[in-house]
Amino acid sequence: MSTIYDVAKLAGVSPKTVSRVVNGDAPVGKKTREKVETAIRELKYVPSSAARMMRSNRSGLIGVVTGAISRTAELSDPKGLPDLFILQGIQQVVAERDLTLMIADTAGQIDKVPALLRTFQEHRVEGLIYVADYHKRVAFETATPACPLVLANCYDAHGTPAIVPDDKACEKRLVERLTAHGHRRIAYLTFDPAMDAVPLRIEGYREALEAAGIAYDPALVSTGYPINTEFLHQWLDEALDRILALPEPPTVICCGNDEMAMQLYGLLRTRGIRVPEDISIAGFDNYRAIAETLYPPLSTVELPYAEMGRQAAELLLSMISEEASRPHDPVRVAGRVFWRSSVTDLELESQTSKGG
Repeated sequence: MSTIYDVAKLAGVSPKTVSRVVNGDAPVGKKTREKVETAIRELKYVPSSAARMMRSNRSGLIGVVTGAISRTAELSDPKGLPDLFILQGIQQVVAERDLTLMIADTAGQIDKVPALLRTFQEHRVEGLIYVADYHKRVAFETATPACPLVLANCYDAHGTPAIVPDDKACEKRLVERLTAHGHRRIAYLTFDPAMDAVPLRIEGYREALEAAGIAYDPALVSTGYPINTEFLHQWLDEALDRILALPEPPTVICCGNDEMAMQLYGLLRTRGIRVPEDISIAGFDNYRAIAETLYPPLSTVELPYAEMGRQAAELLLSMISEEASRPHDPVRVAGRVFWRSSVTDLELESQTSKGG
């Protein structure tokens, strides 16, 4: 294996000059640099990253703590995918900067996070990102001030820099699109309001209705959809009974996520109710494995996980380089609406019937 001294001898320069070219820590003349670079290529010299790290006090390592790996053995299962998409966004930015990503998995145990953060710091990572499985508040011992930390898909009470989804804006954009297509009776079936995202999405739902001059009707909203329990089907069946029995039933049902919408398709089909001819359906998440394969394909709004990952990485790197100050409030990232054929355009139908 070639050494720095072999390169110096072939290039006819001192080892110190070779070091300057490799590390870029001092000016070197153009011709001298070219000679050194030619010698490096001929000898296939590989600089010691450990030595460079000791000299520059920079490791080139970014640490990520997540539970995505242990929860995504089956990629066809949408559960756990948020973490995975966030990781992909982080990796994209880190790779563009020629840095190395180190990942530790919690196996779903939040109490492991502080120890994993400390371990990464012991290995001299330049910064850390913690990725949560859904939008929520977290509480654990964070990194030392010398090692910047960014939270992704979560936030804490200490003002740690955080990137979270803009749930309010996402739901508002979706409902605005529905009202623009003539829907005025818009039902909303969603999760327990104790989840951080739910009150924000309901707020977005209400604001979009208000902007369209539509009064909020609490009878059209059902919360409490259970997660990972045997009562999913029963809850959805009962919620569907309630809204369809209203004196003025909805023309479209918004769902808390695409998986719920998929189950709703099945329940409506067993009742002989057609989508979208009899009632329209809209989801939330834009899980393409669901939204694009349902028939008809599902209109939904994207939770921008990959973009959240990219922004988390960009924020962390700017904090490391001290190019930007740390934000005091979470940075919210909104996604776009994906309009597919599960929603009938009532505005167009109305115009057609008038024309006829």
